[in-house]
Amino acid sequence: MVHTKVAAQPCDASGVSGSVFEGFPARETSLGTLKILRALPIRQKRLVGPWCFLDRFGPLSFSDAKPMDVAPHPHIGLQTVSWLLQGEIVHNDSLGNEALLRPGGVNVMTSGGGIAHAEETPRKNSGLLNGVQLWIALPDADRNGQASFQHIDEVPIIEQAGSMVSVFAGSLPGRSSPAKHFSPILGADIALRATASMELPLDPSFEHAALLVTGDAEIDGQSIDSMNLYYLGTNRSSVEFKSRDGCRVLLLGGPPFPEKILMWWNFVARTPEEIAQARSDWQSHQRFGEVRYRGPRMDAPPLKRFAPPNPVS
Repeated sequence: MVHTKVAAQPCDASGVSGSVFEGFPARETSLGTLKILRALPIRQKRLVGPWCFLDRFGPLSFSDAKPMDVAPHPHIGLQTVSWLLQGEIVHNDSLGNEALLRPGGVNVMTSGGGIAHAEETPRKNSGLLNGVQLWIALPDADRNGQASFQHIDEVPIIEQAGSMVSVFAGSLPGRSSPAKHFSPILGADIALRATASMELPLDPSFEHAALLVTGDAEIDGQSIDSMNLYYLGTNRSSVEFKSRDGCRVLLLGGPPFPEKILMWWNFVARTPEEIAQARSDWQSHQRFGEVRYRGPRMDAPPLKRFAPPNPVS
């Protein structure tokens, strides 16, 4: 039971065993001027493997604006995974890392016991922004370890006639992302040209979910749309994607996560007391370090208020 003084969100595995096909509506929201489609967590589906958070932003065109401007903020208990379809984002963190993310590459930040970072649209940019931000819950044995950051310029790609799969987390047969993760996992971007189809082998011990990010697609003959997260369950040895006019589909997977987590603001924890201590440390400039940024950092919200995460966090 969540302590009444912390309005945290409990999340655990769904308990579904076997292959299913269920659509769960994502929630439209906006943080600042940036419009977001939040696909995880949702009421019916808290976790997909260790994946506990998924925000979709864009596609967006701009000229003088700066659509991505997320001030320094803290994290515990998770990895952030940033994946772009279009545009650029600059990452700065309290370890002193700075990295420019472009499409085809991935940023993976491991919070361990505590890290802070900021993400911004760079001054020199393409005028486009289109991508996703994901979180991975760290297992209890690893969640208080050393913080780290990995920037990968080009992720492994599987190419077939009319299709291309970018493996930005974990593995598919023949390709593995070089990013370090702490649970078995899959994160892939499937791109199909018009009239193309592709069958992907899957680990049947994983549960999987898919999100359409561009175009039109079918999964095993069933149409999907961009406003729902499609949960595919477990015990699938393969999945087939088809498209009439071309598409991009995000596929996530992993074994059902064996631990219940608490999510509040930008923290993934196990107890309300951990959240309260992390908030206190952030507010008192302890534990998380400082981030190079031109403006003030974020203040943590009150513990008694439900605190949604930042859009690219």
